[in-house]
Amino acid sequence: MKTEVTRMGQGIQGGAGRYSAETEARVEADAGAYPWTNAEPNTLMEQVLERPNLMRAYQRVVSNKGAAGVDQMPVTALKGHLQQHWPTLRERLLAGDYHPQPVRRVSIPKPQGGERVLGIPTVQDRLIQQALHQVLSPWLEPTFSDHSYGFRPGRSAHQAVKAMQRHINDGHRWVVDLDLAQFFDRVNHDVLMSLLARHITDRRILTLIRRYLQAGMFEGGLVSPRREGTPQGGPLSPLLSNVLLTELDRELERRGHRFCRYADDCNIYVRSRRSGERVMASITHFLERHLRLKVNTGKSAVDRPWRRTFLGYSVSWHKQVRLRIAPKSLQAFMAKLRPLFKRSRGQSLTKTIRQLNPVLRGWANYYRLASSKHSVEALDGWIRRRLRLILWRQWKRAYTRARNLMRLGLTEQRAWMSANDRGPWWNSGASQMNAALPIRAFNGLSLVNLLDTIVRLQRQP
Repeated sequence: MKTEVTRMGQGIQGGAGRYSAETEARVEADAGAYPWTNAEPNTLMEQVLERPNLMRAYQRVVSNKGAAGVDQMPVTALKGHLQQHWPTLRERLLAGDYHPQPVRRVSIPKPQGGERVLGIPTVQDRLIQQALHQVLSPWLEPTFSDHSYGFRPGRSAHQAVKAMQRHINDGHRWVVDLDLAQFFDRVNHDVLMSLLARHITDRRILTLIRRYLQAGMFEGGLVSPRREGTPQGGPLSPLLSNVLLTELDRELERRGHRFCRYADDCNIYVRSRRSGERVMASITHFLERHLRLKVNTGKSAVDRPWRRTFLGYSVSWHKQVRLRIAPKSLQAFMAKLRPLFKRSRGQSLTKTIRQLNPVLRGWANYYRLASSKHSVEALDGWIRRRLRLILWRQWKRAYTRARNLMRLGLTEQRAWMSANDRGPWWNSGASQMNAALPIRAFNGLSLVNLLDTIVRLQRQP
């Protein structure tokens, strides 16, 4: 990989005869036609196009893999493409006349229902966006709020959840739960660009970002123009969302509110329902008038925090609240696992568990803050039952079932009685299958136990 990146870098920086000194001189001479092109020796665009920054961007794009854009170019073809076309691409970026290609429209299901629309840029545009992000993020990061946790280095959803818990334990036991309707699809370009212009003086960067915002959406052979929104799918969108919503953060700070924001998910914590209703009305007005964003009144509410969710977590109603896994999060995870179980019917239990374990570890790591154990224990039991169901269906005939149950330790009489009993789902939870395949049998197959994993993670410093 290191050799490949070095060779690619030669194409970027003029090595291997691909970008000669004469070409570099011509770019610098042509820059005189643009009074803002090289106003300073090291303006932001020059920083974006520096070799170390581009190498980091290339490695990030390649490691992320991802789907092809409208040009159908895979990530594996990016190196060769840059070696051939980088001189011209760099010249256009320096001159400020680069125009991104349209993004490819992709719809994915949301965990709670509905669809999320993604806009997949081409691999080349992902590289440029990533290079922009790497330069702009350190530049913009100091302007963001301490109460903002999403898409930021050194910050996480866990920090946001712990802040929520602190606010409630400090006596702010009502929550203004704001839901922004289709936030990424409704970002006002003019408002966003005016906010960016406060911090960025290189007009080439501003022009390029606006062009990325306005790049059309390709679907079914047609390109639809875009007049609002910053579609999810490109490296720049999360950073731009924070630029816009920092205005909301500053307004809440100015008013002295307790709040947590993760991307477009914002909760404000107050001491009474009346106060919450007043905040809901005034902040809705602020968002709609100043940021041109719409609040989804059907999903937003002023309520007790233990009746709402935040980043998949909820809280108990005790005086000192404890974190728990929201019921909707459990249901969404079970829905995510069901297709995996269905695909596993024709393969060994060992292989199924090997595929299942990384998913279980990731889920346990995210919900390791939860104090309530009963729901996790029940989820562990449901997973084992689904695995027993796979085996029961694979055994198919009564003779095979009886033979396998005896091999797993059941008496001949009990095995034959069970082999002819009821349907597959009932049998997967019946006493005979639990006796034949107890918890220790799954531990022997190295199945991740969610409860044990969460407890172990909680004990770590």
